[in-house]
Amino acid sequence: LKIEEFQRVLELNLTGTVLPTQVFLKPMVEQKAGAIVNFSSMAAFRPMTRVTGYAAAKAGISNFTAFMATEVAKKFGEGIRVNAIAPGFFLTEQNRALLTNPDGSYTERGQDVIRQTPFGRMGRAEELCGTIQYLISDASSFVTGTVAVVDGGFNAFAM
Repeated sequence: LKIEEFQRVLELNLTGTVLPTQVFLKPMVEQKAGAIVNFSSMAAFRPMTRVTGYAAAKAGISNFTAFMATEVAKKFGEGIRVNAIAPGFFLTEQNRALLTNPDGSYTERGQDVIRQTPFGRMGRAEELCGTIQYLISDASSFVTGTVAVVDGGFNAFAM
């Protein structure tokens, strides 16, 4: 574990969530309304090889989300909600080389993910939209401090 790399990933992901939360919270406090949706990850729930810093940061985001939800509700009332979404495995440019071979077939890691995802496939980015829309809408007016999982069953899978 190279501590400099670990710290860089924490800075990018965890601090990179805390700072915008502080910025966007200010006008929400003034208008006494708003919804923050942070991005956690499956790595926050289950240890995964080769992504220690990322997993620590995402677990921190889940914890920070719960903390902020409580702080904001206690200090400013029920008009501002803070939640997070935890996507499962979605094929992106960031993880493509880790999950797929140049020919498009799954790497060993990609095969492990598919084997542990009851839906048997990677997610599509647009499949996150419904959950995000719910969390920012009045339909979730009594929801705060939660991490909504969108993962095709990955987190529920057990052998």
